[in-house]
Amino acid sequence: MTSSSTPSTPPARDPEPGSAPATAPASPTGAGLPPLRRLVARGRREAHRAASPLELFFDLCFVVAVAQAGVQLVHAVAENHVAEGIVNYAMIFFAIWWAWMNFTWFASAYDNDDVLYRVVTLVQIFGVLVLAAGIARAFEDHDFLLVWLGYVIMRLAMTAHWLRVARSTEGAERVMALRYAGGVALCQVGWLGLLILPEPARPWLFLGMAFLELCVPVYAEKDFATSWHPRHIAERYGLFTIIVLGETILAATVAVKSAADENDALGELLPIALGGLLIVFSAWWIYFTVPIHGHLRSNKESFLWGYGHYLIFASAAAIGAGLEVAVEEAVNKAHLSTPAASAAVTLPTALYLLSVWALHARHYKVGTAQQAVLPLAALAVVLCTFLGHWAVLAAGLVAAGTVAIGVAFTARTAGAEGAGAAASGRG
Repeated sequence: MTSSSTPSTPPARDPEPGSAPATAPASPTGAGLPPLRRLVARGRREAHRAASPLELFFDLCFVVAVAQAGVQLVHAVAENHVAEGIVNYAMIFFAIWWAWMNFTWFASAYDNDDVLYRVVTLVQIFGVLVLAAGIARAFEDHDFLLVWLGYVIMRLAMTAHWLRVARSTEGAERVMALRYAGGVALCQVGWLGLLILPEPARPWLFLGMAFLELCVPVYAEKDFATSWHPRHIAERYGLFTIIVLGETILAATVAVKSAADENDALGELLPIALGGLLIVFSAWWIYFTVPIHGHLRSNKESFLWGYGHYLIFASAAAIGAGLEVAVEEAVNKAHLSTPAASAAVTLPTALYLLSVWALHARHYKVGTAQQAVLPLAALAVVLCTFLGHWAVLAAGLVAAGTVAIGVAFTARTAGAEGAGAAASGRG
């Protein structure tokens, strides 16, 4: 959704009480540096901070697991095991997202890019690939062994990162790092319940353990805040959003191609393909309209913003799964009704619109009309569910229309501001 105005970047600010210094040290990379270095905080005012090649590789490997979760969600929904599929998807996506998010914020504050840092990070990547290998067994056989093992590998590697910070620092910062290390490690004991508890109890275990995992950063940083970099964090989240949306397009494209090759049903598939593209293109536009780094001023804003991205990432990935379900239903390969298949696209799309509005757009909207655009668009997308085989195309047109309305609001506001500036200059 296009904002009414583009706010200027806020001036550099002093660090929060009890946080790491805001002064930016030199970049940790470069020739001539020793292979092992102290793992100390980087500064929030560091200039030209961008995602590193290791972080981009990390994201790419994590999206492999996201893709596997999406594939299994498609199979579950297409077989009309909707509730079971959604529960398994929510549990597994949490494991992927939470491990990704924890490392992302850690790296924003403590990336020294030495040999040991790289090795421990590659261990985390190995862990997510183990998790990805176990997703099919978790969905089909309710066997969470590989998922649990991959998650534990990732989380213990994260514990090792925090222990390095504790060894390299002192005072309140060292206490914070030890709280992180201890909290992350202790949570892994609770996740053992996925292996030993009966199946009906596992969703309840997940809710309890997910809550405890979410509490670890809040507790660890209650006296000392890490020096994450706002622009770097905004870029990292944006890049992961792009990769997830790209995976959504890939999944939908493969589904359409396979269905067209096997069933020669282009007439039924073209509206789904066009509507899906409009949804994904609009999702990208809406997410990247506002400069969200200006909103990330402290842990109070950042915790809510960072945690809320579970809904953005999960819904963005689910859109791709929903498009595959819609394709399978269009060629009579899915065991569910047309409205149910349409809902597999429209409901995650509506959730995405609402989540982006709550976390991004509403902070930059002026007036009731602008604030209402995305929520009303989400409602309209849900209503498209009942339009039969035209539901996905209609939802895509609603999403594209939402972008157009946002652009119109921005143009009108810019014109009014320009006229006001000109009048002020003449005065």
